[in-house]
Amino acid sequence: MKIAVVRETRPAERRVALVPEQVAKLIQLGYEVAVEPAAGERALFSDDQYREAGAEVAWGADHAATVVASVQPLERERLQRLHAGTALMSFLPTNPPDVVRAATSAKLTAFAMELIPRISRAQSMDALSSQALVAGYRAAIVAAERLPRFFPLNMTAAGTVPPAQVLVLGAGVAGLQAIATAKRLGAVVKAYDVRTAAAEEIASMGAQPIELELGTLDGPGGYAREMTPERAQLQRDLLAPYVAAADALITTAAVPGRTAPMLVTREMVEQMKPGSVVVDLASEQGGNVEGSVAGTELTIGGALVWGGSNVPSQLAGPASRLYGQNIANLITLMTRNAAFDPDFADEIVAGCCVTHDGKVLHEPTRELLEGPLA
Repeated sequence: MKIAVVRETRPAERRVALVPEQVAKLIQLGYEVAVEPAAGERALFSDDQYREAGAEVAWGADHAATVVASVQPLERERLQRLHAGTALMSFLPTNPPDVVRAATSAKLTAFAMELIPRISRAQSMDALSSQALVAGYRAAIVAAERLPRFFPLNMTAAGTVPPAQVLVLGAGVAGLQAIATAKRLGAVVKAYDVRTAAAEEIASMGAQPIELELGTLDGPGGYAREMTPERAQLQRDLLAPYVAAADALITTAAVPGRTAPMLVTREMVEQMKPGSVVVDLASEQGGNVEGSVAGTELTIGGALVWGGSNVPSQLAGPASRLYGQNIANLITLMTRNAAFDPDFADEIVAGCCVTHDGKVLHEPTRELLEGPLA
């Protein structure tokens, strides 16, 4: 059994699918691990560290591999060169669907890390949550770095400097980590989320939950349900004074595979004080803030708006450790009787498997490719 760790080819991707300490654990399970040269260098893991952990470092690591692990999906041409039956583990955006088509035609078994079911038994494999943790921390650091004032209260002989006012919209994993980090830096933090449990979670982090009395929108998998246009407009109207009063605004509301809800309009940003900072972690999915652009800093009114793009990769080392552990735990689940043998009756395996033996098993992806069943 052989696990291949490939070097990411996308320039913005600095993460690696497994770090050396996880290589050693997988070898103990009976796997050989092959790593492409420089696969971990952008996350500050050297080839020598992989060798010391017991991995082979060589080009062509994916040749005859049982499992190919990566962060982003392999290119279509590379997929077509793999042996039928090879298992792929990566994030696997299904639109555009070229990669899924290539994996299907090559009879590869593709597991999408973003489709890991959000159940308690799968928490150690939940890559969306692990990477959201990194993104939430990074969001607070970006806001603190770009805000031209202190985050904490400072009382000095020369006078008192009041703390920064931070507003976080969305209290999932990323939002809660942004709250916790901003609090550690000394800011006064308020936060809002549409889900029932959010207020208690926000308060547990030391922030003040905002109550808009609009009712909750709990959806499946711990995400929020989509709201009506009327509800969305009323919510924006009620949030407007909180946005205007904030020195830093961090938005984190997103659901995988869907356009992010627009929580803050351009007019709301224009009411913020000069020098304010907006960090939109949902920019790649359309943005929670009207006018934000992924990977770009721009000015709206007097506020700096930072659009997040592949934010976990900006902290590639810790992001890789967490993601690599997700991968290692998933491989461990699929290892039975000293062999890589996924149990497709297991809800975790079935939930994240997109293609197998020339068929698309993930129904939303199948409909995207082939249309609804008659």
